[in-house]
Amino acid sequence: MAMAREKIAQAKRDAVDVRLATLAAPTGADWITATRAAAVARLRAMGMPGRRDEYWKYTRADALMQNEAPEAEVFDHDESPVFGEVDRLKIVFVDGVFDAAASDDLALEGVRIEMLSDVAALDIHWAKNLYGVLEEAGQTPVDRPLAALNTGFAEAGVVIHVTGKPSKPVSLIYIHKSTTSDAILHHLVKVESGAELTLLENGPAAARLNKVMEVDIADNGAFHHVRAQGRDHQRRAVAHIFARLGSESTFKSFSLTVNGALTRNECVIEMLGDNSFAHVAGAAMGDGADNPFHHDDTVFVTHVGRDCESRQVYKNVLRNGATGVFQGKILVKQGAQKTDGYQISQALMLDGDSQFLAKPELEIYADDVICSHGSTSGAIDEEALFYLRSRGVPVGPATDLLTLAFLAEAVQEIENPVLAAEIGDRLEGWLTRRRS
Repeated sequence: MAMAREKIAQAKRDAVDVRLATLAAPTGADWITATRAAAVARLRAMGMPGRRDEYWKYTRADALMQNEAPEAEVFDHDESPVFGEVDRLKIVFVDGVFDAAASDDLALEGVRIEMLSDVAALDIHWAKNLYGVLEEAGQTPVDRPLAALNTGFAEAGVVIHVTGKPSKPVSLIYIHKSTTSDAILHHLVKVESGAELTLLENGPAAARLNKVMEVDIADNGAFHHVRAQGRDHQRRAVAHIFARLGSESTFKSFSLTVNGALTRNECVIEMLGDNSFAHVAGAAMGDGADNPFHHDDTVFVTHVGRDCESRQVYKNVLRNGATGVFQGKILVKQGAQKTDGYQISQALMLDGDSQFLAKPELEIYADDVICSHGSTSGAIDEEALFYLRSRGVPVGPATDLLTLAFLAEAVQEIENPVLAAEIGDRLEGWLTRRRS
């Protein structure tokens, strides 16, 4: 048994060597060089993820670990850009590289925006106390090797310091142009006390993407995040959000995933202060008819402070052999009394060929809490479908209406009604195209 375990561990370490073979250590100031070296050391110690790892048993990480990105054809479509009608400050990355010419002026009241590549060259900067810090903390109790890989080698990303309440959202736009692009992006967001930011993300980014975002929210701060991950059918991506919340702070994040051969979204939240709120939600629409579709949401929320509220709301709509995965955990530590934790993951199966794999968890060490979790999967409600058809609605539009109603709980987690309407329109458009 011990020999078998050592063989598995060695295979995981060998996989690290394969992935690092074509990566060069970035240059920078002493502090970021030391942080990157520590991240690589963590990665080598834990090894790459394998199917025997508890939180990777439903998702094969092979394509995320190869030293070269698998090819992914660029998906051309005539849709208008997501959030195109929203007044926003646009920051554009093409295959993981900042495109200054396509981006707006980075000046915006209440916020300072810099590029990670510039910050990394400075000897003194507040990023020193955030870059890699939340990622390292998020490695306990679950190893997250692809996040450590990111910290060790990311050169591109935005560094955002929020000191007020900007008049418009900051929008990160990711454009995929090369069929073999391999992007590593690392973003830092620091929200000061009483400040508030809305951050938008849209686009597929690259043939393969590894992205980390570290978000530090001070007391009374608020961070709103809406992400649409692009429609490229063959793209592969792993994205991590690590968030730390102070007292009476707010963190809200919503992700829309449509298409994609492999997408894994990890969200790790630590609620340190009292009376804080953390809501994470997602809607995934997958059709495996022409290309593979595998979507994985893995969430870990830790309650440390008192009187805190967390919500996890995830919905999947799957057809033609698509696969959805949800792994969510609420950890309530001793002393985190009056915790209110809610978790729901559901899948709507539009045929008998798809699958939804769920692993909801609660771990509670306080005695005055309200925590619940649930997970279901099933087909369209035949009675509701019959009712709509009896009122003259054709079967296709009727199915779409019921699907949108199923997704509504997740979309409602978006606080801004304009952004929520935009996401709703995108979901309706996907359903209409699939029906036609």
